[in-house]
Amino acid sequence: MLTYIVRRILILIPTLFIISIVTFMIIQLPPGDFFTTLQAEMAETGGGQGRETVRHLQELYGLDQPLWRQYFTWIAGFPRLDFGYSLGWNAPVWDVVAGNLAYTIFLGFLSLVFMVAVSIPIGIYSATHQYSTGDVVLSALGFVGLSVPGFLLALIWMFIGIVVLGVDVGGTASMQFRGAPMSLAKALDYLNHLWPPVIILGLASTAQLFRIMRSNLLDVLGQQHITTARAKGMREKKVINKYAVRIAINPLISVMALEVPKVINASILVGIVMMLPTLGPIFLRSLRTQDVYLAGTILLFTTIMLMVANLIADIVLALVDPRIAYD
Repeated sequence: MLTYIVRRILILIPTLFIISIVTFMIIQLPPGDFFTTLQAEMAETGGGQGRETVRHLQELYGLDQPLWRQYFTWIAGFPRLDFGYSLGWNAPVWDVVAGNLAYTIFLGFLSLVFMVAVSIPIGIYSATHQYSTGDVVLSALGFVGLSVPGFLLALIWMFIGIVVLGVDVGGTASMQFRGAPMSLAKALDYLNHLWPPVIILGLASTAQLFRIMRSNLLDVLGQQHITTARAKGMREKKVINKYAVRIAINPLISVMALEVPKVINASILVGIVMMLPTLGPIFLRSLRTQDVYLAGTILLFTTIMLMVANLIADIVLALVDPRIAYD
């Protein structure tokens, strides 16, 4: 297992190198650069800068250089956490994304925990009580969860919180606690602002994982070894939890790794609606202003999170299913 993990980690290096090239090329596809985009926006309001000024700024920040040179200038600083300079934020890229990256990872991790804690139990219940009232209700709620986008749920929650409940539901803390020193009341307020985005981001994936768990478990419960175990007098609870669930959960673990980019993508609009310090709003702004180093770095971090999630999923699969062995 250790050899497999080390080999997978070593494979990440050339993979990230290739992905960084593709990412940088895609971001550079739109015509112009940060300063030409800024010039166009200023021209719409009646302002603007001369062409000589724009050309001087392009030379100053190296945007007039060939793409290959800009790319190698960008990746040369990776070992020392230098991901270039964000022109839109007028700060180093790492300073812009560091805090938001930590919150995005934390929020995504809690969303994954919510998915597992909810989808597996209700999937088991629904499969073992097929066509019952509970199964029908849970299936209907699952389809609703799949069809309603996260930003709409965020808007509904903002309306309920502000208009109906009369509480501050935006951001990570209420107005009176912003900038205040840490206390028990502030910690509780932080938790009250944390659980709504966790549920909103994880709800669609929870509905999907629930349907997968239900279908897989129904398929496993009809297999011959489960029928044999029941015929030998084994308790139903042991048959389901020890044998059926361990097999049915395998595809669920693999699919969960693919939910990571979905959570990150959903955090863009949800973060804007709920005023959350995630990477989503920063990424959207960087794309609109063609802040290439910032947008490329965020895409690179998103790729890293996806690859790490796939590695963790493979390790968990080997731990859950004894039939899987990595040599």
